Amino acid sequence: MSLRGAVDLGALSAQREAAAKAVDAPGGVVVEVTEASFQADVIDQSMTVPVIIDLWADWCEPCKTLSPILEKLAGEYAGKWVLAKIDVEAEQRIGAAFQVQSIPSVFAVIKGQPLPLFQGAVPEEQARQYLDAVLAEAAKAGVTGTVAADPIAEEVTEPERDPIDPDLEAAYQAMEASDWAAAAQAFGNILQRDPADAVAKAGLASAELYQRVGSADPAAAVTAATENPTDVVAVMLAADVVAAGGDFPAAFARLVDGVRVTAGDDRAKLRERLLDLFEVVGPEDPMVTRARSDLANALF
Repeated sequence: MSLRGAVDLGALSAQREAAAKAVDAPGGVVVEVTEASFQADVIDQSMTVPVIIDLWADWCEPCKTLSPILEKLAGEYAGKWVLAKIDVEAEQRIGAAFQVQSIPSVFAVIKGQPLPLFQGAVPEEQARQYLDAVLAEAAKAGVTGTVAADPIAEEVTEPERDPIDPDLEAAYQAMEASDWAAAAQAFGNILQRDPADAVAKAGLASAELYQRVGSADPAAAVTAATENPTDVVAVMLAADVVAAGGDFPAAFARLVDGVRVTAGDDRAKLRERLLDLFEVVGPEDPMVTRARSDLANALF
């Protein structure tokens, strides 16, 4: 797994420490980060342990699937890395510094250097693979500390919460286990009771996406669609594997291009697949707005 690329954080952090501290860093394994705390919670902390940045927003439905997975893994990895959660609506300068085009977007920061990881909600097992790769990179850089959970935070009694919908709990567990059929069934049960449930819509669309992708070879699927741009089945599979990999703009573009060169039932199938992928991302995501405009231009 490649961990290449960089983001300029100079506007957010004028000074960086040159070396890691030998002692374990203070604080908890999950932190809410603002621009004011970015230097301490991300840059300084990354000198001792990798910092995984989760860029999210309240309106982002896939974020509601991914964030609990990352928080769970942060606990399981026992302080080997820190999860820094950043609301890009409240912290727009941070989002701009990371050149965020869609959310959720996840980055790692090691010794002050950011590495893009993935976009979109990924299954727990795939998230583990990215995190293990980050830890390997950190070890090469000599960043091998640990962070202890904040004992004060652990003593705080959380307010009582409404019991979670059993179907939603079952759906999340199925997604974490990569049991896409069971997840789709559970999300479907919710939608039968409440067809407008946005979380269930996004969850069902995600589960169905991973079901369609199955064990497909991403490179082969993309090559087949590129060589046969009017082959609707090939184009839809290529869009699915690209979307499952987190590159939704590229997936949208591939389907829109297919709409431009097809007609009738074939065009309708491509349009429907595009709408399915819109549900995965969420209707309010800016890249969906752009893709809707592109689709309209292709249709008319």
